[in-house]
Amino acid sequence: PPAATSSDEEDDSDASTKPIRSEKKKNPASLFQTGGDPPKEKKTKKKAPPKAAESEEETPETPQKNSNKKGKGKKSKKAKEERPPSPVIEVDNLEEFVLQPAPQGVTIKCRVTRDKKGMDRGLYPTYYLHLDNEKKVFLLAGRKRKKSKTSNYLISIDPTDLSRGGENFIGKLRSNLMGTKFTVFDNGANPDRANANWSNVRQELSAVVYETNVLGFKGPRKMTVIIPGMNADNERVPIRPRNDNDGLLMRWQNKNMDNVIELHNKAPVWNDETQSYVLNFHGRVTHASVKNFQIVHGSDPDYIVMQFGRVADDAFTMDYNYPLCAVQAFAIALSSFDGKLACE
Repeated sequence: PPAATSSDEEDDSDASTKPIRSEKKKNPASLFQTGGDPPKEKKTKKKAPPKAAESEEETPETPQKNSNKKGKGKKSKKAKEERPPSPVIEVDNLEEFVLQPAPQGVTIKCRVTRDKKGMDRGLYPTYYLHLDNEKKVFLLAGRKRKKSKTSNYLISIDPTDLSRGGENFIGKLRSNLMGTKFTVFDNGANPDRANANWSNVRQELSAVVYETNVLGFKGPRKMTVIIPGMNADNERVPIRPRNDNDGLLMRWQNKNMDNVIELHNKAPVWNDETQSYVLNFHGRVTHASVKNFQIVHGSDPDYIVMQFGRVADDAFTMDYNYPLCAVQAFAIALSSFDGKLACE
């Protein structure tokens, strides 16, 4: 059954809850391409149709198409409840894996758990990201920093070391003062400490903008997600802002969309039976929550770039597809937990 969420886009024309088997010739990878020449001979690898994140006919053979990519492997995932098994994912080098785009045609299914135990965990819980398979491979941990003027989450590849200086620090999520806009950085240097050719400067991996709900009622959220585009080799175009006026948010605000892709959350549809807004998560989400969302590209709302939703009080599923990497998806999910959101 579709999990209820709440949302309020008036235009729900594209928000059919049935997973449409799109007959589009459009290849999802082309939606994200911005830099360099379009791939010529690469077409063969991308025959996998855009799939909603949990369609019944998930094909086990997709991973072979990606056998030249590093996200392949032997760790098979077991079906839980009626969830179809996930494609095999192998994490050989954690740091590399979490920054690498999901292989095309493969949905990487994860679970986020929130740990509120301890003195200040209520205010500063730790969030853990694991692969949703029988081995429950750990991927990332995130925690809000104390004494920060704005919400600032550190993301680490070590569940016990969430320090800014440690070598396990892999990224961070920072909000504006209002708590409505967020930027995701990798672990590169601040522009003030740039080397001669700027190659050590941090990249911006994503930005998230929440439209505030003026009326303040628990209506559906509207999210805009801004990510760097992909080049002809299906690698992320590096966005290394030299100052605060050059980041993803400013480019988006100034409509300077070179090498930048804009995504949105899919508008849920009102369901009279349950008297709530619903999205079809294909069995991956079981609890209604204002935090449940699916991120799509306007040109192909059937291709779910990422989905996130509650399955228990402190457990959520998070599934992502090409072109997102785990750090991008996890940071986008963390932004949805932030307490300042005016839309709660």
